[in-house]
Amino acid sequence: MDRIYLDQAATSFPKAEGVAAAMTDYIEHIGVNINRGGYNQAYRAAGLVYDARESLCSLFDFDKPSHVIFTQSITYAMNMILKGFLKEGDHVLVSSLEHNAVMRPLTQLQEERGISFTRIPCNAYGEIDLDEIEPLIRSNTRAVIMTHASNLTGVLHPIREIGALAHKKGLRFIVDTAQTAGVFPISMKEMQIDALAFTGHKTLLGPQGIGGFLMTDEMAAQTKALISGGTGSISDTEQVPDFLPDKFEAGTLNLPGIAGLQAGLSYISKQGAKQIRERERMLTNLFLTGILDIENIRIVGRKHVYDHTEGYQEEQDYAPIVSVQCRNIDESELAYRLDTQYGIMTRVGMHCAPHAHKALGTFPKGTLRFSFGFQNREEDIRRAVFALRKECGSK
Repeated sequence: MDRIYLDQAATSFPKAEGVAAAMTDYIEHIGVNINRGGYNQAYRAAGLVYDARESLCSLFDFDKPSHVIFTQSITYAMNMILKGFLKEGDHVLVSSLEHNAVMRPLTQLQEERGISFTRIPCNAYGEIDLDEIEPLIRSNTRAVIMTHASNLTGVLHPIREIGALAHKKGLRFIVDTAQTAGVFPISMKEMQIDALAFTGHKTLLGPQGIGGFLMTDEMAAQTKALISGGTGSISDTEQVPDFLPDKFEAGTLNLPGIAGLQAGLSYISKQGAKQIRERERMLTNLFLTGILDIENIRIVGRKHVYDHTEGYQEEQDYAPIVSVQCRNIDESELAYRLDTQYGIMTRVGMHCAPHAHKALGTFPKGTLRFSFGFQNREEDIRRAVFALRKECGSK
């Protein structure tokens, strides 16, 4: 039985063409460290890393490659941003759908530094009412922290409007792009984003173990380095460098991972983000059209209309993520049957976002999540629909 991978929101698979080859090439033919050697091979390695910084600047409409900071994941990036920037007594605003990559650091900071946070309310579809944000701002509010798209339902937050409001009120705007980078247009300039965190292994189609953030001059000046050590620069002093990227990039980077990430970015550039986005939307709508009339299934957190000619149609953009609940079978049991009987891999449970489930009325039961990628086939979707009809029943 062929295996069907529909857990792309957890990590993309298969990776973009060229990713594995780029990583292997780095290990087998380059191999050296950067900023430590005055020989040609070291300069070649440094050039590859700089190319990746430039690619990310191009992707996110940012003009300072030195302010692209590599970390081992977006979780590390969010920890470095939040714990380096927020001070004792600060208050921040977050969406009601945040991932634990944001909420656990904030909860930790709440306990250790007295930092407080307020969740911006959302409706039953996870949508934010912009008019509800301004009354939540306090005299000690310092930032708005926002996932671009929910990893539970795929709903996109209006980060352009929220960024404008944040800056109007003198607040920093911090955005988590784990589910959207490389697929949906994101401009740090136009959306007035002060710090943007990304991961390489999801929508950027690269390997695990590489992520990072981009940060403006003003934000960087107000953010402390949490990790310090060798950088290969100003080695005559034991002080932490005050310039980027060295301020935040102590130690040896994941250079094979950066090589793989750059290959993923190149693949996206060649394919075109719009083409990727439209294909993923087509696959998602094919899935939703197929399950809309299944009697015992609840589709969580999505507005939709159904046209008998066009099929399922979205009222707005979503990331290619669909969560469901089945009334006649536990979601964990359903996930097990899909895997063992149909070869379909999904994600079940809380999705590292417990308050998102509370906000959407799916806590503590959780949901079964399907997430689609550019390289999934239409046949994959049809098999998933067939399996759900068999297991959950239809009208």
